[in-house]
Amino acid sequence: MQKNNQHKRIFLSSPHMSGNEMKYIREAFDTNWIAPLGPNVDAFEKELAKYVGVSDAVAVSSGTAAIHLALSLLDIKKGDRVFCSTLTFVASANPILYQGAEPVFIDSEPDTWNMSPQALERALQEAAFDGKLPKAVIVVNLYGQSAKMDEIVSLCNCYEVPIIEDAAESLGSTYKGKASGTFGKFGVYSFNGNKIITTSGGGMLVSNDQEVLKKARYLATQAKDSALFYQHSTLGFNYRMSNVLAGIGRAQLEVLEQRVKARRLLFERYHQELGEIPGINFMPELYETNSNRWLTALTIDDKVTGISNYLLLNTLAEENIEARPVWKPLHMQPLFENVKYYVHSEEINVSEYLFNYGLCLPSGSNMSDTDQIRVINSLKNCLKVRV
Repeated sequence: MQKNNQHKRIFLSSPHMSGNEMKYIREAFDTNWIAPLGPNVDAFEKELAKYVGVSDAVAVSSGTAAIHLALSLLDIKKGDRVFCSTLTFVASANPILYQGAEPVFIDSEPDTWNMSPQALERALQEAAFDGKLPKAVIVVNLYGQSAKMDEIVSLCNCYEVPIIEDAAESLGSTYKGKASGTFGKFGVYSFNGNKIITTSGGGMLVSNDQEVLKKARYLATQAKDSALFYQHSTLGFNYRMSNVLAGIGRAQLEVLEQRVKARRLLFERYHQELGEIPGINFMPELYETNSNRWLTALTIDDKVTGISNYLLLNTLAEENIEARPVWKPLHMQPLFENVKYYVHSEEINVSEYLFNYGLCLPSGSNMSDTDQIRVINSLKNCLKVRV
């Protein structure tokens, strides 16, 4: 039994149920509200909007769907440009292609690993000079850390470009006391199975513009006109969330603060045990922000440690521990070959550096102390640090 426990799989970020999900699921079954609408959907939207402090929210099938709806609502179409963080999952940018628009990628900066205001300013200046400003800027809050929103909002307001804040990974984080995901025209959250709270699969689009979110609901339900028969005047999508899954989300939202606390404690232990090792540097937390620490991320300087991030990944994999590289920047992806990209500075390409040296450690809120110690000891053994 002990041997099996030592070699059991440790996941990067597995779902963590509260125990109260079945109450809402049972209500959905007992009342036969199984369709992609119903009391749980309505309540989940209201409860999440209240939690983050916005006027309204629309529950949808994924974070990707929420981004796509935001772009549609901003009337982004073929020939338009959309600026987007490069250091993110491809789902942040795929909806730009759905609309036939042109993505332009913006590098990260060292303080948050998120969109560089320095690079964004250059990109906006050039776009204004060319007479082709973007129709939107998608800024991503990576691994739970908010971007430098004051600077980014100021720049976008100067050029009158709306912001879509991709907070898929940062629900529960705050920036200067304000909830992550509430700084732009639209905010987006994800409830994928690996996120800080989950609905199995799902997302949320939030805004302080209630009228535009009414249109989002219309578009998300196949754009069915108000008529006795099925009439459609506009292209719509099948993006609404199931009432059953929304029930899971309601129970998950009830324990969000506990989940943030648990992940921050995991980060603190990793930092305490590994932070003094030469060549190891953890993802920083910006002053006056509070990251949910969805994933604990760090960089490994192989010139100092003698060991690369990929060797550490392989070592952990051999011990049945799931870890991941930092996202491969979108400007490096074959899908986006030859797409325009603005680097942080002539001295450093931040996103490429983070990809080449970065590592994400197991960070699930249901991770036991024993499992975390096993991960830490595995890393120390590989790095030849005394356990």
